[in-house]
Amino acid sequence: MSATAGRARVVVAGLGDTGLIAAVNLARYHRKLDLVGISTKPAWLSGRDVGLRLARPERWAGQYNIAFSRFPAMDRTRVVHGTLTGLDEGARTVTVRSAEGAMTCEPYDALLIATGVRNDAWRRPDLQDQTGIEDNLSMMHTRVAAAESIAIVGGGPAAMGSAAQLAETFPRKQVSVYFPGDRGLTRHHPRVWDLVRSRLERLGVHLHPHHRAEVPPETSLSSGPVRFTTGQPPAEAALVLWAIGRVRPNTEWLPPALLDAKGFVRVEANLSVPGHNGIWAVGDVAASDPLRATARNNGAQLVARNIAGSLRGRRTRTWRPPSHVQGSVLGPLRDGLHVFLASGGAFRYSLRVHDFLERHITSRLIYRGIRAK
Repeated sequence: MSATAGRARVVVAGLGDTGLIAAVNLARYHRKLDLVGISTKPAWLSGRDVGLRLARPERWAGQYNIAFSRFPAMDRTRVVHGTLTGLDEGARTVTVRSAEGAMTCEPYDALLIATGVRNDAWRRPDLQDQTGIEDNLSMMHTRVAAAESIAIVGGGPAAMGSAAQLAETFPRKQVSVYFPGDRGLTRHHPRVWDLVRSRLERLGVHLHPHHRAEVPPETSLSSGPVRFTTGQPPAEAALVLWAIGRVRPNTEWLPPALLDAKGFVRVEANLSVPGHNGIWAVGDVAASDPLRATARNNGAQLVARNIAGSLRGRRTRTWRPPSHVQGSVLGPLRDGLHVFLASGGAFRYSLRVHDFLERHITSRLIYRGIRAK
């Protein structure tokens, strides 16, 4: 064991949405484990609910940009603020570069890779301080607020959720969504699209199926027009949000032997990396299934249990992917939060109930509590 007092050292590489939940669950075993978390951000910065982030950044930040020190379960975890640059399996260390350029090595007995994915807009792997995070949130919101018309390209939850949030927050703007198929949300149960489409139409969103866009090299916020390969005339818009699901895994620091052809980390059914003892992966970076659904569906909780169990010589459990994506699509709106099940069913919380659940139930069950700011 490489840690003090005979405890095994577990390094969690990445403290985003899934990595943080895994670290919180690993903290349950603090008497047997020394925990180290490595993050390019000084706080938990979620990649969820991009529409809420663009439309109402203050509400979004209150729920999704939280200092690690506010999580009681993280009190015994040493958080390293830096960029991962390498993995030495022989020495069982990862290399981290700080903001000042200093290089350090962090030894591990078990390594959990949870570095997630990036796109050109709201999911960025850059090393940031809190001021940089707030400046970026403000800049993106300012551009959205100033645009008279917004075109959203994509058919997934990020596109549809952004359309709903922007249309409700800015009812005078023209909000249009362009997607290639005859329906959006193709990874959800078909009934989910029927419900979401009806809600978007009531919000005044213009839906344009059968529009496959020409994708530019950079897909951050841009200005129009949007051009199509399916024969339609270009669509003019003051601002274009590309929500096409074109993400890249944050795995440049890893040896190619751990990765599949697309750069995601290969995993077994128990979320261990095959052929690499003591290395695990979870979340969007893990090639667990076509939906990479360990980012949800209790993947973080299961991998934490498996890591702790494997270090004590116990059998691990198998993760089973869902048949369809489930969860919220549109985010919290004035009439509440709709949550969709894998079966296509749905239920709704009012905003008051949603806020109560977030403060008093979700924060305790998922994060084991969050201190007041």
